[in-house]
Amino acid sequence: MSRWVLLRVWLRLFLLQASWNFERLQSLGALYVLAPALRILYREEDLAEAYRRHLEYFNTHPFMASPVLGAAIALEEERCRGAEGALGVEEFKGMIMAPYAAMGDGFFWGGLRPLAAAVALFFAAKGSLWAPLVFLTLFNVPHLWIRTFGLWRGYTLGLKVVETLHRHRLPDLAIRLKEGTLVLLGGLCAYLTYRALQGEGESSIWGLSVIPLVALLGWLARRGVSTLMLTMTLAALVLAFLQFG
Repeated sequence: MSRWVLLRVWLRLFLLQASWNFERLQSLGALYVLAPALRILYREEDLAEAYRRHLEYFNTHPFMASPVLGAAIALEEERCRGAEGALGVEEFKGMIMAPYAAMGDGFFWGGLRPLAAAVALFFAAKGSLWAPLVFLTLFNVPHLWIRTFGLWRGYTLGLKVVETLHRHRLPDLAIRLKEGTLVLLGGLCAYLTYRALQGEGESSIWGLSVIPLVALLGWLARRGVSTLMLTMTLAALVLAFLQFG
């Protein structure tokens, strides 16, 4: 497959979610992405059959679709040469799309996006106009990397791309990102408290008075109290204090 065709496939990856339907979700978008490669491999009835093959149900994380569809192109090439292995392209897509969707949700939505927002908040707290650019850069560099190299690795490795992505341990990395986000938010809260006390002419040592409250909230969370309920209660108390305190 020429690099020009792969470039067209890569550009179409950004339109994967341009068309959804309730029955087959991203299938039409996946076919649109693969169409330039399929038109190189097949003609007439074979091409129509390939189109029907990729109109089956498909749904995964939009960023993680690149290695899946890259491997699908490699499997279609094998089928076109008559060297189809034990696992066909339909079975491969069906087996891999759900785990990749879960990994993508955990890493990009649950880990990377909150971390990028937390870092950008430090710039916003300082009044810097770089905050939006910092957020967009931190989030989109990994996102564009997985779109680009995921497609290339999927095409060059075929079924072996599963082992390659497994070695990166994205679920574990997502947990580390979440932990890093909590540390950053804690540091940001401490910094804002320090600034507020300075603005009121109070000693920053009063900031240590929140430690018992943090310990109480941690204890309640470990006892099974909903973190959402704790957050809403704390927010209500802060608003009441600001209103009547």
